[in-house]
Amino acid sequence: MPSQAEPILDILKKYWKYDAFRPLQQDIIESVLDGRDTLGLMPTGGGKSITFQVPTMAIDGMALVVTPIISLMKDQVDRLRALRIKATYLYAGLTRAEVNRTYEKCLYGNCKFLYVSPERLQSQSFLERLRQMPVRLIVVDEAHCISQWGYDFRPSFLRIAQVRKLFPKAPVLALTATATPVVVEDIQRCLGFKAPNVFSMSFARSNLSYVVRPTEEKVTELVHILRAVPGTAIVYVRSRKRTKQISDELNRMGIHADYYHAGLYVEEKEDKQNKWTANECRVMVATNAFGMGIDKPDVRLVVHVDVPNSLEEYYQEAGRAGRDGKRSWAVLLVKHTDQATLHRHITEAFPDKDFIRSVYERVGNFLGVSLGEGFQQMYDFNFNLFCRTFDLPVLPTHNALKILTQAGYIEFVEEIETQSRVMIHARKEELYDLDTQTPGADQVLQAILRLYTGLFADYVFINEDVIAFRTGLDQETIYKSLLELTRKRILHYVPRKRTPYIIYTTSREEPKHVLIPRAVYEELRQRMSDRIEAIINYAYSDSGCRERMLRGYFGETTGDDCGHCDLCIDRRKRTDHEPADVQQGILYMAGLRPRRLEEFLETLSFPRDEIIAMLSFLVDEGFVEHLDDDTYRKIK
Repeated sequence: MPSQAEPILDILKKYWKYDAFRPLQQDIIESVLDGRDTLGLMPTGGGKSITFQVPTMAIDGMALVVTPIISLMKDQVDRLRALRIKATYLYAGLTRAEVNRTYEKCLYGNCKFLYVSPERLQSQSFLERLRQMPVRLIVVDEAHCISQWGYDFRPSFLRIAQVRKLFPKAPVLALTATATPVVVEDIQRCLGFKAPNVFSMSFARSNLSYVVRPTEEKVTELVHILRAVPGTAIVYVRSRKRTKQISDELNRMGIHADYYHAGLYVEEKEDKQNKWTANECRVMVATNAFGMGIDKPDVRLVVHVDVPNSLEEYYQEAGRAGRDGKRSWAVLLVKHTDQATLHRHITEAFPDKDFIRSVYERVGNFLGVSLGEGFQQMYDFNFNLFCRTFDLPVLPTHNALKILTQAGYIEFVEEIETQSRVMIHARKEELYDLDTQTPGADQVLQAILRLYTGLFADYVFINEDVIAFRTGLDQETIYKSLLELTRKRILHYVPRKRTPYIIYTTSREEPKHVLIPRAVYEELRQRMSDRIEAIINYAYSDSGCRERMLRGYFGETTGDDCGHCDLCIDRRKRTDHEPADVQQGILYMAGLRPRRLEEFLETLSFPRDEIIAMLSFLVDEGFVEHLDDDTYRKIK
C-alpha cells in the first residue's frame, strides 16, 4: 500500500478526538498498512470501524466496505460525514440518479469510503465502474457471513473474492465479532488470504457476569431482575408483537420501557433510540434489530426473554452490556419448554424441498417473470401480499426464500426502508419566481431550504412530519407539492419506501430443475442443529463456568473460570457456608416482616435449592408460618 501521509495516532486524534487506541486496534491498522490480508475478531463494542477508517485516512485512494446491515451502513456514513470525511453508500433501493451521483463522487476522487451491500457485487455495471475507482483497501464487515459454517451465511459475500481480482494489490480486512475456529479458517479461504493472519481479542469480559435464570414466569422474573439491577437495560425477544406486549407490561409495573423492531418507520426507530440513549427511557424491549452500531457504553443489563438460536447471536447481543468496563449483567431466562421450542425452529427453518420449489415457482408468477428471463433483474417484492395471494404460511415461506438465496437462484433482500430524500436541481435564482399549481408548494420549498443544508450538492433526508409542523400544511398537500416541484425539475423528491427485493441471480427455471444442494439444506440443517445443541448445553448446564463455555465455543481454551457468572458464584456459595447460616438468614428476614419466597432468594447469598429446602424445613418444624397471601413470617 502507499506510504502513510500522517501517523495513525495523529489521525485518530484529529478526526475522532481519542488519545489512544483500544486493545488490538493499532495491531490491525499496522497490519493493513503493511499490505497484509487481515482478519480481526473483535467482540461487540471493541471498535471495529476504527481499524479500517484510520488506515484509509492515512493513505491515498479509498476503501470499499462491504456490509450486509443497511442501517449500520447509513449510520457510519452519517458519522463520517459529520467528521467532514467524504463517504457514501450503494444499496438496493436507491434511484438511478442517486447511484450515478455516487459513481461520480468515487470516480473523481471525492470519496474516501464507499459502503456497498453484498448484492451490489453481482451487478456487472457496478463492477465496471468499480474497476476505475482508486480502491486501496477492501473491508468485509460481518465477515462470518462468507462462511457456510457461519450462523448467518450469505452467498452474495462469496463474490468478494472476484472483486479482489480487480485490485490485486489492495489488502482485505475482514472483521467480525464472533467466529468459531472452523469459521475463522473458512473466512480466510473464501477471501483468498495470501497468508493466514488473525488478530483476536479474548472473548472474556471481566466486568460482565453471565447468568441463566430458570423460571416458568418469565415476565414476572424480568420485573424482579429490573428492580434488582439499576441502570439502562435491553430486553431481547424473538417476535415484534412481544416487544410491545412486554414493554406495556413493564410500564404498568412502573418500569419506564419502550419497544423497537424492524417493522417501525425510520423516524420512529430514531426517536426511540435517541430517547433510550439519552436515558429518557430506561428499558428497550426489542428484537435483534436493535443494538447494531449503538454507541451507549453504560448499559448495565441485557436480558434474553427468549433463547437465541446460537451462541454467536447470544454473545453478540449480551456483549452490548458494560462497554464502559463497569460491572454489568447478561441474563438468559429459560423454562422447561424452551428446548422443544428451539428444536422446532430447525423444522421451521428447513421446510420440505417440494414446498421450496413451489415457492420459487409462485415468486416468478407473482412478479411476472417468464421462464428463461429475469437474470440480474431486481424486483420490488411485497412479501405479505405474496403470502396472502397464494395463501402461504409466513415463516416457512420466508425460510424457503432464504434457502433459494443460499442455493443461488435468487437474492432475497429483506425489508429495506428508505427515508424520504430531496435534491435541488434548479439554480438558486430560479427558486424565487415559481409558478406552481399546488397551494402551499412555495411554503414547502421554503421550509425545506430553511430546515436542511447541502440540498444543491446531494440528496438529503427529509421528514414530512417536521415540514408539516413548520408549515401547518397536511401530509397530502406536502406530498402533492413535492411531486409538482419534481415534475417542474425544481427538485427531485424520492418518497419514503419500505419493501423487500428479489434479485434473480439466474434466469427463471422450471421448478423441476431447481436443485436444493446438500450443502445448503442437509448440511446447513445439521449445523443449525449443532448450534442449537450448543446453546441448550449452555442454558441448562448446572456446573462449570458460563464464560468458559462461551470462550471454549469460540476456540479460546486457555484461562481460568471467570469467578463471577452464576455457576461460579453458586459453587463458591456451596463451599463458604453452613446450613445454620441459611437458617439464621431466613429467620432474621422473616422476623422483621412477612416475606415472599422471591425476597429470600434475591436477598440471601446462598444456593436457591438450599434456601427453598431450609424454608420448607422451618415451616414443617413450626419456626416459620406460611400465610394465606403467600408470604412467610417468623413465629414468635
